[in-house]
Amino acid sequence: MATVTESETIAGVYTVEPVVHRDERGVFIETYRREWFPRSLEMVQGNRGDREQGCVVGFHYHLHQSDYWYVPMGRARVVLHDLRVGSPTDGATVTFELGEAADGTHDHRGVLIPPGVAHAFESLTDMTITYLVDAYFNPADELGVAWDDPEIAAVWVTADPVLSKRDMDNPRRAGLAAHLRPHYGLRA
Repeated sequence: MATVTESETIAGVYTVEPVVHRDERGVFIETYRREWFPRSLEMVQGNRGDREQGCVVGFHYHLHQSDYWYVPMGRARVVLHDLRVGSPTDGATVTFELGEAADGTHDHRGVLIPPGVAHAFESLTDMTITYLVDAYFNPADELGVAWDDPEIAAVWVTADPVLSKRDMDNPRRAGLAAHLRPHYGLRA
């Protein structure tokens, strides 16, 4: 059975260390199970992103959607920041890495990101990320905050990362309109 652990830094964020089954053919891993999480999220859409080394994607956040990330190839630096009004961890930032290490090992961990937690990643190598979501794509729920906001204080490895126009144009946390600030425990 996988080991599922709630973050000590950001409430509602869970990391999963799955059981890795190895034999002469390779590996088999269950990367997601609905029953692993307290709210038993039903994921309704799966997405894949391939990124070249040196990209930063995010910060993105949603008012109504959870994400589950897994990095099957390559390595990512993940940065999460709690934007939720009323959250016991509002303003907290956590950074960790997912995927293949330099020594060739792979940790196979996944991370569940609840609504209202801003999420970004940096491609430390060429990489693939898969993410399951519990709501269908809704452009009105695709929100963002500046990748280089000093209040979030993310530490990126790449000095001059490749960013999308959307991510370059995201506002700072302090500039988020009140109606775009998520509330802890609320979900429509």
